Amino acid sequence: MRHVLRTFFQNARKPGGLSGRIMLWAMNWGHASLAKWGRSHVSPEPDARVLDIGCGGGANLAQFLKLCPQGSVCGIDFSAESVATSLRKNAGAVAAGRCEVRQGDVSRLPYADASFDLVTAFETVYFWPDVSAAFAEVFRVLGPSGVFLIVNEESGDSRWCSIVDGMRTYTADALAGWLCAVGFVDVRSDVRGEGGALCLVARKGPDSVA
Repeated sequence: MRHVLRTFFQNARKPGGLSGRIMLWAMNWGHASLAKWGRSHVSPEPDARVLDIGCGGGANLAQFLKLCPQGSVCGIDFSAESVATSLRKNAGAVAAGRCEVRQGDVSRLPYADASFDLVTAFETVYFWPDVSAAFAEVFRVLGPSGVFLIVNEESGDSRWCSIVDGMRTYTADALAGWLCAVGFVDVRSDVRGEGGALCLVARKGPDSVA
């Protein structure tokens, strides 16, 4: 039974097949409160261009489509199952040309420089093999004064790291250090509960270039 559960929880990193679809449903439902808390830290314009990295089951894409009714919302995920689930959940917006979802890698984002006003990463930084390089890619695709939002369930060491292969949690100070090193400014952090959920908001300076 322990082996079965461990195998299932690998879907937290890269959902696949039926078990992956179950995991994505569970994430959309179980993480709704955390995601809402994280989104409360940003105020995108109605016509904002938004990118959600590690879009999972597409729940945050749906929320940003509501928050930015004249804008566009893109999602990218390493998992083909996540891409398919996100497309199904946001099928109306996809058909209307307001939403697109791609399979891809955060270390090589398939977007031009300065493509977005807001980039978000909900519970996905845990799995990025090179966080600093990924942050540099986020910096590149953000336009001047663009905002980067990171929301994690854990702000320090987590027991999940011993269960999910390739998972690692980070403190606010560690993440802030990487953000500043690639050029972000006005880095702010917030923690919900003692040792619990972590949110960071960073801005690309108005005169910054990728």
